Amino acid sequence: MARKLKIYIEATPKRAFACAVEWPGWCRSGRDADAATEALIAYADRYKKAMGRAATFSPPKDRSDVEVVHRLKGNASTEYGIPGASSPSDKRPISAAELQRLHQLLQAAWATFDGTAKAASGVELRKGPRGGGRSLAKIVEHVREADEAYVTRLGARAPKGGDVKALRARIVETLEARVTGKPIADAAKVKTLWEPRYAVRRAAWHALDHAWEIEDRS
Repeated sequence: MARKLKIYIEATPKRAFACAVEWPGWCRSGRDADAATEALIAYADRYKKAMGRAATFSPPKDRSDVEVVHRLKGNASTEYGIPGASSPSDKRPISAAELQRLHQLLQAAWATFDGTAKAASGVELRKGPRGGGRSLAKIVEHVREADEAYVTRLGARAPKGGDVKALRARIVETLEARVTGKPIADAAKVKTLWEPRYAVRRAAWHALDHAWEIEDRS
C-alpha cells in the first residue's frame, strides 16, 4: 500500500494553504482547505519536475492519497497569499542526512527559478486583467530581496553588495549552523528566529511560486 502524502492546512476565512510536510516548496492556496488541497494535488507533477532527482515520491492521484496531520490558524500573511504559519512538524530535530536533503531541495528550487527566469529573458510577461504584474527583472529582484529577509530571520545578516550566489551560500551556512549548534557567522539580532525547516519551506515555496508565475505569464 502506497504511503499517503502528509500535509497540513493553514486557513483563514478568506484563504487557505495546503502544504506537504516533507517536501519544502510544495504548497498551494485556495479559497478554502478543500480547494487548496486540490490545487496541491494538481501541482504534484509540476513540483516533482522542479525538484528533479531530489523528489523521491509518488504523486498523489486524489484526496484518498493525502493525510492532513495538522490544521493551523492562518494569519494576515495567509490572507495576503503567503504561507506564514509555522507547523508543529517544523520543530522536529534535523539529522545530518535530513539537512543534506533539505539543502538539495532548496538548491533545486533556486535552480528552477534561475532556469525559468533565464529562459524568459527578452520575453514580455503577460499582464493581469487590470494591467498588473511585475516585470521579469522586478520578479528576480523581488526574490533576491525576499531571500535577504529570510536569512535575517534565520539569524544572520545578508551579505552586502546584492550578490545572489553569496546570499544563497549564507542561507545554507546559516541553516547548517542553526541545525548543528555552531556559531552563526555575522549574526543578526532577531527577536524571533524562524525554525530551519520553516525557512527552507518558505524560501523554496517563494522561488517555485515565482518560477511558475514566470512560466504561466511567458
